[in-house]
Amino acid sequence: MEDTTKTKFEKIELDVREAIEFWGSSLDLDDKGIGEEELKFLIDLKEFGSVEKLHLCNNELSDSEIAILSQAPGGKLNSLYLSHNHIGDDGAAALAQSALAENLTFLMLEGNNIGARGTAAVANSKKFSNLESLCLDSNPIGPEGAKAIAQSQCLPRLDALHLDSVNLGDEGAVHIANSASLTGLKKLYLCSNGLRDEGAIALANSPALENLRIFSVWRNEIRDAGGKAIADSKYFNNLERLYMSLNFIEPSMTAYIRESDLAKRLNTLVMD
Repeated sequence: MEDTTKTKFEKIELDVREAIEFWGSSLDLDDKGIGEEELKFLIDLKEFGSVEKLHLCNNELSDSEIAILSQAPGGKLNSLYLSHNHIGDDGAAALAQSALAENLTFLMLEGNNIGARGTAAVANSKKFSNLESLCLDSNPIGPEGAKAIAQSQCLPRLDALHLDSVNLGDEGAVHIANSASLTGLKKLYLCSNGLRDEGAIALANSPALENLRIFSVWRNEIRDAGGKAIADSKYFNNLERLYMSLNFIEPSMTAYIRESDLAKRLNTLVMD
């Protein structure tokens, strides 16, 4: 009878070698049933140090598996995809203290049940000083998680922040708007967060967001006052793409926004 464990390890080793030789050092292990033993085997491979992009989405990885992954040396890894696992706050905290984080420019953590504590661990880790893009979509980080990101002094290169469906609310939006450290942001995604006019107005009046190129607030609860504030914002002069569909903006205000100076400068405007 074939030793299935050995076969699985051999397949991982082959995947690593092919990633380095044929795929520009991008290793795709999404949805492969990777667990503790496979991770131990993976990080012990000498070739692992040459992997630049690692995909481990949809593997039901828990905090204990992430603790194992976090023992890996940093190597050349610059992009880490961990969407739709079960990392939680403890896993996020382990990752935040890992040498693996030191060269990362891209971190995908969507759908991992990470709350405010795990978000704060990531935001306040000096290991992430090279991070340019952070995705925390579909995690219950809430306003306190947004506050941790907004007040972080450890993410100086961050230019893309993905916070769709994170229970932000107006309070979280205000934290982002008041940030003194997110001034380098060029892409901000805040869809499906229950944002109302208060949050929209705060964001529209934020000097911290004057470098934004992409701003997405679709599927919220923004009404006319919030929509008008966005259209009239003096800080969105660099904006190129604006996504505002599925809010509560009346047709007359929609027309006003479409005829605004902001709309004329945009390359893309998506509204109902």
